[in-house]
Amino acid sequence: MNSVTTDKRLDSVREHLQQMIMSIDSAIRRQEACVQLYGVSTFASMIAMRRGYDQELAEISGLLHHYYYYKTGVKEFPGANSAEAVRPWIRDLKIFTKEEQLIIQQAIFYWEDRSKVHGPYDEIVKDAYVLQCYFQNTSRSVSQQDAVRLRQVLRELGIPEKIVEEAPCSDRENLFFHANRRSKLADIAEALAGDSIIGVPGDERYREVCQHWPDPDIYKVLQNSWCAAFVYHCCRQVGLRMPIRYPNGICRFAGVGAWLEWAQLPETGFLHYDQDGFTPQRGDIVIYEKLLSDDSHDHIGIVLASDDQEIRVAEGNRDNQNYSCVFHRDRRHCILGYIRIADDYQFQFSGSYNPIL
Repeated sequence: MNSVTTDKRLDSVREHLQQMIMSIDSAIRRQEACVQLYGVSTFASMIAMRRGYDQELAEISGLLHHYYYYKTGVKEFPGANSAEAVRPWIRDLKIFTKEEQLIIQQAIFYWEDRSKVHGPYDEIVKDAYVLQCYFQNTSRSVSQQDAVRLRQVLRELGIPEKIVEEAPCSDRENLFFHANRRSKLADIAEALAGDSIIGVPGDERYREVCQHWPDPDIYKVLQNSWCAAFVYHCCRQVGLRMPIRYPNGICRFAGVGAWLEWAQLPETGFLHYDQDGFTPQRGDIVIYEKLLSDDSHDHIGIVLASDDQEIRVAEGNRDNQNYSCVFHRDRRHCILGYIRIADDYQFQFSGSYNPIL
């Protein structure tokens, strides 16, 4: 590929990225985004040159590695969420082959998993990230997991290694475990749905529901279709941390299908079909079947109470009428099943990331 074509491709990505950065409200965060994203990109280009890999692909992967965080302000799963956030528009630019798209996607997805070794471009972005953190941080301290990686890449580049201070690791496990999580989920859902959130940008609570989704036209995308996004938002409020799309999943968790697919995974097994005699409890997630349309699994809510005849539910976008509500539904009508999430569940993914391109 000639340099003119390469420059145009890189410029296209930079233009999109700059639009995102300029949309950030805070001047300080705009500056931080520029320093971080362009810094990692520059180091990635340098490392790719040193190792004999495509500098353009490495540079683009570095530019986008933390895209989701700067777009949304949400810190969790920066690799997985950034890969999903940029996937549609990288595809729609129609300037990258599917192989190139996969290289970029995987490099973005895996950069935060720096305790393992993945593909060459994945490792380039990981090493570029630790270099950027090291040289940008005046204290020159790095996390324990990054110390060995940093020493190796400094030696590889022939940079004199000074003392690398290791910052203590934080205990992240406690962030994921919440006793009585389902009960707390029901409490949150009941309070939010009971406030009658209106699905319009002018409603602050609705903006909070939408904040997890990076699409520039998200309010239009979710209009009269935000029941699953409401469930995702409630789950996050009680510490259930999951990326916006389960890796390789059929759709994002803003769609009911994603919840149904996720609940049937071998590592979860959380789905209980209604016809199996399952008794729903407070904090279970209910999936409806052809309730509002001729489509399967077309609606979702959170159970607050149940008896033999009815369930009391909290729903966003009740009956696709664009407002949240707490009310009763017939237990015998249009219910596919229930999702019961274990209190100690935490997201883990050890498979191979192969996104839908």
